[in-house]
Amino acid sequence: MKSTLFQAAALASSLFLISACNTPDDTVLPSDLPYESYFQTGTDSWTGEIVDYGTAQDSIMEFKFGRSRLPAPLDSTRQSLMLTSMNRSDDAFTYVTRKLSGLLPNTDYSLVFDIELASRYPANSVGIGGSPGSSVYLKAGAVSFEPKKVLKGGFYELENVDKGNQAEGGKDVALLGNIGTSNNTAGYQLITRTNANAPITVRTNANGELWLIVGTDSGFEGLTTLYYSKINVTAR
Repeated sequence: MKSTLFQAAALASSLFLISACNTPDDTVLPSDLPYESYFQTGTDSWTGEIVDYGTAQDSIMEFKFGRSRLPAPLDSTRQSLMLTSMNRSDDAFTYVTRKLSGLLPNTDYSLVFDIELASRYPANSVGIGGSPGSSVYLKAGAVSFEPKKVLKGGFYELENVDKGNQAEGGKDVALLGNIGTSNNTAGYQLITRTNANAPITVRTNANGELWLIVGTDSGFEGLTTLYYSKINVTAR
């Protein structure tokens, strides 16, 4: 499995000094900790789920999650995480999550996500409720606890996670753009999205853990199938 969490040797100690004056102003946190997932031999502990719909729609959301080869005409030797769902609620959030360990406890980290995924939905396409490309919004973020799908008042939601709504990001989950491709004809192609211009800040728990969240907030009332081929996270 090509999954890497690079940790500086300084992580073994809490803080270190960079000058001889030994004042509090001279202490810095360890260097960046890049995390990478390519899914070549497994799901890398990512799990998939869908929220923001009612119990009346439970049997018609057509949600599926699993590891899959990239679709034609892309390189079928490459693996990915496949997510598909039918947005019957006009507001479905379809996502993957995994735990990230080995960080400093009770510490703020500024996260930058770089995501590569296969999409076949042109940005200028038209569909029910919205565009299959430009009305399906890619988001990424993290929290210090395990995100859980809960049922409240007949409605499934992501408990205690502020992800915003559709084109707006939230406190815990940032907007990276939409899934629209530059091609005017439908057909899978790889696209990349990042929040490098707007990192999201999150504090680890007492065990030095975070749970990463990557997903789509959909305003298109139809079937969306995406293949996540790379998820990179840089934490400063």
